[in-house]
Amino acid sequence: MKSLLSLLSTALLLLACSQTPQPSLYQQLGEEAGITAITDQLLYRIEHDPLIVNHFRDTDIPRFRHLLIEQLCELSGGPCVYSGATMEESHTGLNLNTRDFDRLVNHLISAMQQQGIPYGTQNQLLALLAPMYPEVIGR
Repeated sequence: MKSLLSLLSTALLLLACSQTPQPSLYQQLGEEAGITAITDQLLYRIEHDPLIVNHFRDTDIPRFRHLLIEQLCELSGGPCVYSGATMEESHTGLNLNTRDFDRLVNHLISAMQQQGIPYGTQNQLLALLAPMYPEVIGR
């Protein structure tokens, strides 16, 4: 009986030691520097997309950049606190449609790919952003 308990204790100890904690989504995105790089690449892609850039013509881009970094940081479990308006408030009057939303999401995916973010990590972030769809479209 004592050897069985010893064997079981050793097995549990080995199991506990072999399981390394999974990095948070924030860490997987590269923390603040990675999120900033993704945001900057996204903004570059928006600026060069004639189909959606007009939606940003009255936007204070430096403020938008700051708030997007905050939002992605907070959403991914980082230490930031998003200080902007709700998605519904900030998109009211823009009359965005599904095509606009899809183009932006595709630009975000491309920005993450350019930063070498693995697909699984991309999908984790996209899953957190997806519930915002009804707060953005048709406002």
